[in-house]
Amino acid sequence: QVQLVESGGGLVQPGGSLRLSCAASGSIFSINAMGWYRQAPGKERELVAAITNGGSTAYADSVKGRFTISRDNDKNTVYLQMNSLKPEDTAVYFCYADFPYGGAFRTYWGQGTQVTVSS
Repeated sequence: QVQLVESGGGLVQPGGSLRLSCAASGSIFSINAMGWYRQAPGKERELVAAITNGGSTAYADSVKGRFTISRDNDKNTVYLQMNSLKPEDTAVYFCYADFPYGGAFRTYWGQGTQVTVSS
């Protein structure tokens, strides 16, 4: 069984910064992609950023230049550094990780962490 535990959310003023962390634990042999989605009230869940086990990254257009995703493979942890935060970044942020499973991948999700950007 695999668990993903997120931390680092909270309330921040516009222009501020937060760093989210997500640690995977359990029966882990290897992890493929890891990343973050977010879901704001009344909106669909959207991909924020993703990173492969080789370090290739992808970002939503809305966060490019402000957010940075990274990972520590030794710690099975993915991070999201969020700078220049805007009120529209307010959402619940969910981390995910893809694990090899029967020739394909199985996705596990964290429980979500609230990020609120408000003055």
